[in-house]
Amino acid sequence: MATITLNYNASNKLIKSILNSAILAGAYVVEENKTKTKPLTPFEESLEDVKYGRVTKVKNIDNILEELLQ
Repeated sequence: MATITLNYNASNKLIKSILNSAILAGAYVVEENKTKTKPLTPFEESLEDVKYGRVTKVKNIDNILEELLQ
């Protein structure tokens, strides 16, 4: 038994057809979608913070500590 790992463009119809033919010929999928996600950059993390509401708006800079501790 031999094992191979393939990376391919899932929107490419030709490669999908070839892979489906291989499955029909007896090959089978062992693992699917085992992609590693890269860590977010600090800028991307801050965009996510804004997106999910994890930000604090300070109304008065003079009592910033009081407002942040509320």
